[in-house]
Amino acid sequence: MNNISNNQLLRFTTAGSVDDGKSTLIGRLLYDSKSIFKDQIESVKRSSLRKGMEDIDLALFTDGLKDEREQGITIDVAYRYFTTPKRKFIIADTPGHTQYTRNMVTGASTANVAIVLIDARKGVIEQTKRHSYIASLLQISHIIVCVNKMDLVDYDETVFNDIVRQYEEISAKMMIKDVRYIPISALKGDNVVKRSKNMDWYQNAPLLHTLETMHISSDNNMVDARFPVQTVLRPQNDSHRDYRGYAGRVAGGIFRVGDEVKVLPSGFNSKIKSINRYDEEIEFAFEGMSIALTLENDIDISRGNMIVKKKNIPDTKQDITAMICWFDEEAARPRAKYVLKHTSNEQKAIIKKVLYKVNVNTFKRIEDDQELHMNDICKVQIRTTSPLLADDYNDNRNTGSFILIDEATNNTVAAGMIM
Repeated sequence: MNNISNNQLLRFTTAGSVDDGKSTLIGRLLYDSKSIFKDQIESVKRSSLRKGMEDIDLALFTDGLKDEREQGITIDVAYRYFTTPKRKFIIADTPGHTQYTRNMVTGASTANVAIVLIDARKGVIEQTKRHSYIASLLQISHIIVCVNKMDLVDYDETVFNDIVRQYEEISAKMMIKDVRYIPISALKGDNVVKRSKNMDWYQNAPLLHTLETMHISSDNNMVDARFPVQTVLRPQNDSHRDYRGYAGRVAGGIFRVGDEVKVLPSGFNSKIKSINRYDEEIEFAFEGMSIALTLENDIDISRGNMIVKKKNIPDTKQDITAMICWFDEEAARPRAKYVLKHTSNEQKAIIKKVLYKVNVNTFKRIEDDQELHMNDICKVQIRTTSPLLADDYNDNRNTGSFILIDEATNNTVAAGMIM
């Protein structure tokens, strides 16, 4: 149905401390997999020469902002797309600095895999813990720990094994299902696209092959069918005179023609009459597909409603507990009203209480601190003006997440995960 042979899309994010080589690694992946146009290569070669470098600076393939190139750091989330015969990829290259935690949350929020880079000379440091905690919080199912710069420690197996032991100690404290370890040199290309001749003691696959063959289909929620309605389609042309379709993206589970469904919040029941994807009529649709479906009954449905299976409905919550990351430069205002956007639904909400903050470097809770500042990660209680149709984030990342928007500035001030 949705497998690697069909060139399945995999989204991955990079995480690690400053100068651990995230941008260089992505540049190496793109360069060695021949996913860069010749004019881009020539442009980066010229930029590398201006910087006095003899070899091509692979990091410049992702550091697109002027300040990033000048300072040699990643500031914003850089998205890159490439494809191989086996799979399509979207990469989110995220910053390593503490002050850009919000950028990492943004880049990692849709990822299937997180690549955590560790400098072989430094081992596990505080930023390793911070980024791993965020990956765990966002329920990224697969972590690939790339021990980079192995060329600077003479490709020593004992150095790699020691870092694996260090990381296993911290990952045991977090909810991470699948952790894999690869010794690499992004600069030299060892174990990135091709197997390294300098580390014959490493017998597993290089990074690209690992990404190409990783099984991610089971990570999606195929049990809890959720279809948030984004818009109602009424073409009223000669070929679709009586057509009333409900368009949106499937947020969980599988919908089939003939399924008995319930429309929320009204509670009316019906059956799926047809499912369309673009101009094609299909028999079923699953998570991630954008579709339009029609029902056998004429029911009043609008944007923000949700179509679910009759015997499997989400929780109805007006008071929610959530983990949030505060994005805005302005601190949260006590009892201020924000717009909460959840799936296709928007409504007013207030942050009733900050239960605790998390020190993402030590994993310790900070209690009795009600102030929210940029990059803070905390557990809060939120009250909405009307009930949300939501699942826990652990069960469904689509229907368990939301953002908060400041009405006055229209800024996205926080992203949240319902507990």
